[in-house]
Amino acid sequence: MSKEYDYFDHDADIGIIGKGKSIEEAFESAAAAMFAIMVNADALNCRELIEVEFEEEDNEFALVEWLNKLLAVSHMKHLALGRFALHKEGNIWSGKAWGEKWQRDLERGTEVKGATLTMLSVEEKEDHWEARCVVDV
Repeated sequence: MSKEYDYFDHDADIGIIGKGKSIEEAFESAAAAMFAIMVNADALNCRELIEVEFEEEDNEFALVEWLNKLLAVSHMKHLALGRFALHKEGNIWSGKAWGEKWQRDLERGTEVKGATLTMLSVEEKEDHWEARCVVDV
């Protein structure tokens, strides 16, 4: 199974689902799903790199931490992100994301304010990992 993402219905906000062969790939796909709400990743020139690192034992809280750290750094640096990589060693998560500065010619979608604990789950299925939560828009 390759990395992929999907969405699920929620009354006021948007549910995202990241899938992958590993938990890291599922989290990368969840990040791609979240940023795809805001910008078309195919239109991005992903030359600018950001890095995030955090410590979290709980996989579900780690998903929210990962997504919110990416949002925070992208807002501080005025970046639209479109490519993601994550590595987990013990309870330490080290991530990278690539994107470009927001420009007028980038079509903006709906702004995501943050990842929430609503409908949060990280599960290993038969043949893949799935990471899901609701993002506040």
